[in-house]
Amino acid sequence: MTSMMKMWISFASMGFMFLAIITIYLSRYKLKKGVLRFITALIAYIMMIAGGLTMVYIVLSGPTN
Repeated sequence: MTSMMKMWISFASMGFMFLAIITIYLSRYKLKKGVLRFITALIAYIMMIAGGLTMVYIVLSGPTN
């Protein structure tokens, strides 16, 4: 994998984590309906886990040649 590809993948995972923070905030403090709160929180936690695992993979895969 090239170093530019790793950079873009890491940017995408940081974006997922940022969007997860925003949607967690919305689901906890702004939304009142129970089902909508659950769906947004579920999506947020899935994005957070996906972003974190992707970032761990990029970091642990080591430097490129």
